[in-house]
Order: sequence, then C-alpha cells, then structure tokens
Amino acid sequence: MITLHGFASSNYYNIVKHVLLYKDIAFQENLVYSGGQAWHVVSPVGKIPAITTESGQHLSETTVICDYLEEAYPKNPLYPKTAMERARVRQIIKVSELYLELPSRRLIAYAFSNKPPPEALATEVRHITRRGIAALTQLCRFTPHIAGTAFSLADIYVLYVNTVVHGVGSQLLDWDILAEIPAMKDWGRKMRESNIARQIEADRRANEPEFHAYIASYLKGNATPGHSS
Repeated sequence: MITLHGFASSNYYNIVKHVLLYKDIAFQENLVYSGGQAWHVVSPVGKIPAITTESGQHLSETTVICDYLEEAYPKNPLYPKTAMERARVRQIIKVSELYLELPSRRLIAYAFSNKPPPEALATEVRHITRRGIAALTQLCRFTPHIAGTAFSLADIYVLYVNTVVHGVGSQLLDWDILAEIPAMKDWGRKMRESNIARQIEADRRANEPEFHAYIASYLKGNATPGHSS
C-alpha cells in the first residue's frame, strides 16, 4: 500500500491525496510536519508531500508524484489522449503554480504573523500575479472543465493552488484575484462540491488546530519548518 506523508493543511499534500482518491488507489497517511535526517531519506529536500510506494521506494515533488501515479495506476486517467492536449494540461498546471500560487505563497509568513507585507514585496507579488491572471484567462476553457471537456489533473491542481491564492494573496493584498479570471470562481464552487473535495476539506479542518499549534511553535523558534511543493 502507498503511504502519503505530510499534513492535511498543505494544499500540495491535498493535490496528491485528491489524485489517490480519484484514481481509487489504496493508501495510508503518515502525519509529518518536518523532520531530521530520517525524513530527508524520504524527501531529499525536506518537502511535503512525499510518498512511499508499494515497493518501498520514495518520491517527492507533487507533479512528480502525480505523474508517477498516472503511469503506475492507469485507472481513471487524469491526462487526455493526445500529446498536445496533455501538454495543455501541464501548461495550465505550471502557469497556475508559478504565477498564482508561488507569488501568494511569498506572503504566508505575514499571514501567520498578522503583519502587512512590505510594500515592495506586495508590489512585486501583484505584478507577477497579473501575469498569471492574463495567462490563465487565455489558457483556461471551463467547458466545463478547466482544460476542456474532460476532467484532468489541471482541475485538481488549480483547485488547491487557489486555496493559497484566495486565503493568502487575496486577503493580504485586499484583491479578489480569482474574480479576475472569467468563470474561475464558478468553476471552483462546482469543484468543491465533489465528494472527494468535501472529504479533503473535512480532513483539512480537522488538522487545522494542530497545524496552527505547530506554526505557533515554529514562530517562537521551537520547531523546524516543513516545506510544501
């Protein structure tokens, strides 16, 4: 059985978990926030999430894990059939990560410490995010799924990318970022109504008090931060 390592408050962890549930792959969860040398055996740069495969091998990096699961477990495929369609799915994933999620992620420390970000940083994040908005407005189709008529990994990925964009970027910049991309918010509401998304959200809420206690300990200098990607 696959073991999924990480914690339910991580959006990247939830991408992998959603893929596992959608593809009906048996797995167990191992709660990890951070770790020492033993954890780096599983995740070489210490990132969350990671998996241990059925054969006992370890993988980290979310897109790497998802591609492995797609190839090793072909049931309920998450990529289209043609090379161009698959490339378009990957393009949406990469743009959403680099130009929406990662800029907002730069503000997370300020969100947890309840401090406004420096104006220079906020300006830079706005600039990069606007590039992402323009690109995704061009790339996303919402017919009805984000890359076209078929549900794909891009739908799962962007759903959880958007949790950081909305929960961090929009809040700290006082800017409804997702409203700038036509049909994105309506698509997101429909995505969150799925049974899998509801289960993952319930698990995230259950983990939230413990995760916040961990963050509070870290901010006091008593813990080593974990990294998600």
